[in-house]
Amino acid sequence: MKTTLLKEMKDVITAVLPVTIVVILLQLIFVSTDLMQLVQFLIGAFFTIFGLGLFLAGAKLGLIPIGEKVGSYLPEKVSFPWVVAIGFLLGFVVTVAEPDVRILATQIDDAGEQFVSEGVLIATIALGVGFFVALAFLRKILQIPLIYMLIPSYGVVFIFALLVPEEFISIAFDSGGVTTGPITVPFILALSIGVAAVVKGDKNESSSDSFGLVAMASIGPILSVLILGVLFYD
Repeated sequence: MKTTLLKEMKDVITAVLPVTIVVILLQLIFVSTDLMQLVQFLIGAFFTIFGLGLFLAGAKLGLIPIGEKVGSYLPEKVSFPWVVAIGFLLGFVVTVAEPDVRILATQIDDAGEQFVSEGVLIATIALGVGFFVALAFLRKILQIPLIYMLIPSYGVVFIFALLVPEEFISIAFDSGGVTTGPITVPFILALSIGVAAVVKGDKNESSSDSFGLVAMASIGPILSVLILGVLFYD
C-alpha cells in the first residue's frame, strides 16, 4: 500500500508540477497577480497534487480490483440480461460520481448558459453512459465486432447534430470527453475485463477484448445530450 501511494504521488507530481510552474510564470510575467492570489494558487496546487495522489492510489488499491471481482462474479451469479441491466446501473452511478462531469456542469452553469440545468445535464450524461455500457456488455456477450457498433452509433450522433443548436453540439462532445475521467474509466474497464474473462474463459485473452468499452461509453453522453437538445429546441 505504501509503495503504491508513493508511486502515485510521484506520478502526480511529475504531471502537475510542470503545469503549476508554467502558470506561475505566466501570472508573474503577463498578469498582475498580487501576493495573496499567488499564495492561494500554490495552496490549491498543493491540495490538488496531494488529493489526486491519494485518489489514484485508492482507485488502484480498491476501485480497480473490486471492479474486476464484480465483473467476474456477475455472469456466474445472474443471467446475462441482469448483467446488462447491472452494467447500465453501474455506468449511471459511476458517472454521477465522476468529478469531471460535475466540473463541466458547473462551468456551463457559471458561464450563464441557462438552456439546461446542472442536475439535468449530469443525469442526461449518466443515462447516456449507462445505456452504452449496457450496450457494450451486450456486444461482449454476443461477440459483435466493435466496428459494427461504433460506426452506426456515430452515424446517429451526426444525424442528431444536424438538428440541434451549435451550443448543444459543443456541450455534447465535451460531455463525451469528461466521462473518460479518473473514476469512470478505471472502474468500467476493470468491470469489463471481469465480464470478458467469464465470457471468453481466459483472462489473458479477455484483456484485449475489454478495450473499446470506453469508446462506446463516450458515445453515450454525446448522443444523450444531443437528444436533450432536440427535445429542448423543439
